[in-house]
Amino acid sequence: MATTVKIQPRALVRASGGPGYAVALVVDALGTGLLRPLLLLYGVSVLRLSAPATGIAMTLGAVVGLVCMPAVGRWLDRGARSTVVAASMLVRVLGVALLLAAPAGHVRLFAAAALFLGIGNQAWPAAHAALVATVARGRERDAALAGGRALRNAGLGAGALLATACLAGGTAALQALAAVTGLAYLAAAALAWSVHIHAHPAAAAATGRDDEPAPRMRALLAANVIYVFCLNVPEVALPLVLVTQMHASPMWSGGIFVANTVLVVTLQVPVTVLMSRFSRRSVLALAGVLLTASYLGFLAASSAGHGWGAPAVAAVSVVCTLGEIVYAGSATALVTALAPAHVLGRALARFQLSTGFGLAVSPAALTALAPHGPAALWGSLAAATLLSSGAVAAERDQGRGLTGCRRRPEAGSRARRSHQGTA
Repeated sequence: MATTVKIQPRALVRASGGPGYAVALVVDALGTGLLRPLLLLYGVSVLRLSAPATGIAMTLGAVVGLVCMPAVGRWLDRGARSTVVAASMLVRVLGVALLLAAPAGHVRLFAAAALFLGIGNQAWPAAHAALVATVARGRERDAALAGGRALRNAGLGAGALLATACLAGGTAALQALAAVTGLAYLAAAALAWSVHIHAHPAAAAATGRDDEPAPRMRALLAANVIYVFCLNVPEVALPLVLVTQMHASPMWSGGIFVANTVLVVTLQVPVTVLMSRFSRRSVLALAGVLLTASYLGFLAASSAGHGWGAPAVAAVSVVCTLGEIVYAGSATALVTALAPAHVLGRALARFQLSTGFGLAVSPAALTALAPHGPAALWGSLAAATLLSSGAVAAERDQGRGLTGCRRRPEAGSRARRSHQGTA
């Protein structure tokens, strides 16, 4: 059991890539927060596409975007860091440009825009994690990853609120919001590229065998597909249950979503730092137990008497959010601790493939289970998550020096900031 790490705000910003990069994260998240509630409405209201066609194009964009991950992983393993982050933002600028250029009724251009947005959204998490792993080590890196997530959630929440406030402006407002989103992505890309961070792949490979592959992490990757369902519970499952089954006011769903965002922003770093006294694998298994308990709590809340169901769901959602916080603070951190430095990019790319796949299939799975009753929905989630937690705890880390708590010196000690733009 390790001693809890103490992170000062200034050190946390430095470990996260510096002030300029932190600003880039916020600007990028604001743009994404504007776009998330906008994209579907843009396709339906501005381009006059049918809702099914719009939804299919968005889903295909997110799924096909995963195809780029192997290439992103190889690019990262050649030493690129801030360049890949900036590229993930620039490709979304292209997506927004195609969105603005698409004429009414043109589903192909909308699908192309969704594809480029999907590529950027899928590439960014792995690129960001690799950059943080290059400038920070050990538990400081874990806290920096948590701080980046807190910043991103704050930006997403602010962008979503701004977009919601502007949606009443009609077609012109939607087009203006899309343009602002593109400018936000462009500004974020410039800020991210300006930090000029890259790693030395040759030096990283010298810490171990040149032919050492990325760790398989089969149980971790499979479990992660189930774990990420928790990210769509506040946005998909709870509104569906509250409004269609409990016939509660939509305000309950909105309140739970806001509370989720506030808790993640305020608690992500403190909880991650608090959990640093335990191994990352144990903490990730604990996250599964917390999520399982919350799903069973939702099942119990569904049988609460008239007038008590919605408050009970809101109370249990706090436990679900805590499980999400513990999961988010340990999952990526565990991957960065397990992977040898010279194959870190490929390991993160594989992890993002499992995350992206889980996020893509979870809305369909949740909406398919919900009509069959609370037991089918929450019971299935609880059973699958508990099994995933057990698989994570039971998996043994393979390879020389690869444990959840200790690892060979990594690229962070050999990273450098280049002011020549060669990342």
